Amino acid sequence: MNEFQPVNRRQFLFTLGATAASTILLKGCGNPPSSSGGGTSSTTQPTAAGASDLEVKTIKLGYIPIFEAAPLIIGREKGFFAKYGLDVEVSKQASWAAARDNVILGSAGGGIDGGQWQMPMPALLTEGAISNGQKVPMYVLACLSTQGNGIAVSNQLKAQNLGLNLAPNRDFILNYPQTSGRKFKASYTFPNANQDFWIRYWFAAGGIDPDKDIELLTVPSAETLQSMRNGTIDCFSTGDPWPSRIAKDDIGYQAALTGQMWPYHPEEFLALRADWVDKHPKATIALLMGLMEAQQWCDQKANRAEMAKILSGRNFFNVPVSILQPILEGQIKVGADGKDLNNFDAGPLFWKSPRGSVSYPYKGLTLWFLVESIRWGFNKQVLPDIAAAQKLNDRVTREDLWQEAAKKLGVPAADIPTGSTRGTETFFDGITYNPDSPQAYLQSLKIKRA
Repeated sequence: MNEFQPVNRRQFLFTLGATAASTILLKGCGNPPSSSGGGTSSTTQPTAAGASDLEVKTIKLGYIPIFEAAPLIIGREKGFFAKYGLDVEVSKQASWAAARDNVILGSAGGGIDGGQWQMPMPALLTEGAISNGQKVPMYVLACLSTQGNGIAVSNQLKAQNLGLNLAPNRDFILNYPQTSGRKFKASYTFPNANQDFWIRYWFAAGGIDPDKDIELLTVPSAETLQSMRNGTIDCFSTGDPWPSRIAKDDIGYQAALTGQMWPYHPEEFLALRADWVDKHPKATIALLMGLMEAQQWCDQKANRAEMAKILSGRNFFNVPVSILQPILEGQIKVGADGKDLNNFDAGPLFWKSPRGSVSYPYKGLTLWFLVESIRWGFNKQVLPDIAAAQKLNDRVTREDLWQEAAKKLGVPAADIPTGSTRGTETFFDGITYNPDSPQAYLQSLKIKRA
């Protein structure tokens, strides 16, 4: 079922109630400091000066168990949030739809105040485009990570050895209905967002129209293994550890990494309800300071083994360390032959990359996701053109709060971006995106609905 399928008000309220109930069962996950992962209890961390002045001491953040969530979990488990006076509850969400419904409720209604988001979900929530018309203004505060996503393909297609460039496999995919009795099936975890965009870009770059030539499905991250095992899908796009686990369990192989498609691309972001931020400006800065320290800790090679152990816990990812640690150390197998990249920078990064700051919420990068929405004809009611996208992006992405927190934390001036872009971005197929000229990028794309 498409998660955007319209529902009436009674159905929508029932869905919210059911989602909230399911998340209450999950939200306790990860609250106690890790005893097995070497995590330090938040109660043992020193409290920063000024923490007693916070407007509120608690906040509820939702997450999905993929690597983008790591800074939130580490921030809690290693006491970085507590250091700045915040008791952060990290609440595992059953799906992206659950996260959406729970942020609509807000913590006062049994939901969440914000958390980890695929883009451009915060902007779409702000305009009510994915919330049955109910507007929930959001602020994007930081990018959580770069890379850490992959496109996995079933072992049934091992002989085809699908890779980064799909052009050699175009005829095979187009003729799939004749050879297999159905269209080629690909999936993502939530429609019209990050992982949908990655797989659409991959197919379109190979001359395959994702809306006409294949069938696209929505499958939650944790269900991708079983879906590929039983033949429901031929490939999927989602965050690690799921693509790597497919390879580890010999169900399939990774055809491409999103980091190969767009080196050091922005991944998922921290975003909160705007009303929470506006009501709690000091707590917001404290949250960002704790997040930044967590991201810096996550980026240290020496910490990756401990990080894998913490994340592997049953309360968090519930995935063996033997799967998590190699990914975190850049030992990622790609291709039907399972070649190991063995490159630390190929794995997820959280604070800095060769392109500069990972954490900074560049408006030029958050805009790309809205431009892609226009490319595929999504949410035309709120994104009729580039000008509307730019206006919405400026309202939602808060570079100023990140800068304020970084300065208060003592981040060196050289590590605090002064502009809203990283310059021109180049994709694997030679297409370039200049945030100052988004219309030119849109016009350069051969397959699009715009």
